[in-house]
Amino acid sequence: MKDQQASYPQLRFKGFTDPWEQRKLENVILKLSGGASIKPSDYSDEGVRTIPKGAVNSTGVADLSGSKFISREFFEKNKSSHASTNNLVTSLRDLVPSAPNMGRIVRIEGEREDFLMPQGVYKLELFDRMDEEFLIAFSNSDKYRKIISVEKNGSTQVHIRNGEFLNIDIELPTAKEQQKIGSFFNQLDDTIALHQRKLAKLKELKQGYLQKLFPRNGSKFPQLRFAGFADAWEERKLGEFSDVRDGTHASPKYVSQGHPMVTSKNLTHSGLDMTDVSFLTDKDFNEINKRSKVSIGDILFGMIGTIGNPVIVDRDGFAIKNVALIKEKASNPITNKWLLQYLKSPSFNRFIQKENAGGTQKFIALGLIRDMKLRVPEFDEQQKIGAFFKKIDDTIALHQRKLEKLQELKKGYLQKMFC
Repeated sequence: MKDQQASYPQLRFKGFTDPWEQRKLENVILKLSGGASIKPSDYSDEGVRTIPKGAVNSTGVADLSGSKFISREFFEKNKSSHASTNNLVTSLRDLVPSAPNMGRIVRIEGEREDFLMPQGVYKLELFDRMDEEFLIAFSNSDKYRKIISVEKNGSTQVHIRNGEFLNIDIELPTAKEQQKIGSFFNQLDDTIALHQRKLAKLKELKQGYLQKLFPRNGSKFPQLRFAGFADAWEERKLGEFSDVRDGTHASPKYVSQGHPMVTSKNLTHSGLDMTDVSFLTDKDFNEINKRSKVSIGDILFGMIGTIGNPVIVDRDGFAIKNVALIKEKASNPITNKWLLQYLKSPSFNRFIQKENAGGTQKFIALGLIRDMKLRVPEFDEQQKIGAFFKKIDDTIALHQRKLEKLQELKKGYLQKMFC
């Protein structure tokens, strides 16, 4: 079947020069099987796993971590909604208006297992000459994502109708070129997944050390210590040894260019993220800095909305709003490198949860931060702990950068290798 339109991708593997021909998804998908209607009362403690709507993502592999169980009897009554390992699935519904993953295609991987799909999740069976890996990669391409964005319906329950989905245009190369492209992106996804697992293990390792290197449940001694340290940790209030302030609570007039204004949204687990900031005039910047000038080595963490995400400052020249600022004092020294890790520890998280119990708007007052009680070791032990976690944080940051580069690389290839 010839089509009127033909096109060429920007980047191709050597030896392929034929034009790509436009088809509809209905020309490559042999069968689209929908999920079953599952009421809350249909779920059980054991039986057959369901495929959650959250299984669909950009990795090409179904995320089954949100699976629930239904009885074997219920499963058998809904044969048309079965899926199994190695099947392709997609979701044509999303519970959030932005629908970032709706329409992406993933494969169910793992040991041989049967699943039940809920409504909104669909199993795809393809025509013989359609390469599965190529279609998975296509579902992450910019062109396809833009089509999904245009075709989606609804506001609270965002969805795409089956007919609209099957009517989406797809440019197809020969079967051999499909296989070449599909295999390339499959290998790239495997490499990204490997780095994601390494990063997750490093973060898990750090959480384990945070639990063991800081006292728990009112104890004066941590579970794990460096050689040569045996003294009890002394209970102190944060305001006794640190200069604790906060940024402005006013709403200054923002300008298109000027001094950056940092809020809690700019505080991330990997440090300051300045990609989305508002800007201040010289006058407002200087006024705010009269009470809360930020210097390199200070600690910031969110006080409203997202509480926590402490970061140690490695640059200056910005102002802060609704953010706590902790400065080291020259007398009675407590190193911020140690304090940063305490503020990431389970002990501090328990303090935050206690102070915000039952609240609708997450907020912590400056006075509570100053009066916060914590166990403090001697200065040399602080330095040991701070340096130890600094090495872990640097390794995590390195793996995070590698992962981000791989993800950017994939994004670039998706733009250039699909018409």
